[in-house]
Amino acid sequence: MLLSCAAAASAIKAGEIIAYPTEAIYGLGCDPRNHEALTRLLALKSRASNKGLILVASNFSQLDPFIDNQNPAILERANKSWPGPVTWIMPASSQVHPLLTGDRPTIAVRISAHPVVRDLCDRCEHALVSTSANISGEIPLANAEEIADTFASSIAGVVEGALGGLESATSIFDASTGVQLR
Repeated sequence: MLLSCAAAASAIKAGEIIAYPTEAIYGLGCDPRNHEALTRLLALKSRASNKGLILVASNFSQLDPFIDNQNPAILERANKSWPGPVTWIMPASSQVHPLLTGDRPTIAVRISAHPVVRDLCDRCEHALVSTSANISGEIPLANAEEIADTFASSIAGVVEGALGGLESATSIFDASTGVQLR
């Protein structure tokens, strides 16, 4: 089922999981503060809970509750690439759910330039979980029909929109060191 951004935001607010286009691939997402949605998302993907998840946002204020932003050098490093297709591993706030961090002291975050991601985050008024639309270990699904066939009864639907044109998943950097991890 195809969803508008408005319908997808309503589904997220109701605790549902959605699929949506990102910079390179389709992502599965939910409210990062909803324990039940996080648990269902990990089970849906058969993803280990110790891997952690990426959060996407349209602006820094949506990420602020999830990161420990006391080091201005870390924020300066990340802000040079945002909004854009770069994910940064940052120190996590002590309030962050362990399913988001994989029980590590860090969290992966990105301020996206993708119009659908930005619209969803703005409509929800918070960051969203962003994990590839696939079963863990398998190739990410390439289109809305494949996603609907694979996850039909487990997600609210697929948000309409085009992928952002990147050839591969976004780069990931350690914000403390600047070292590229992916």
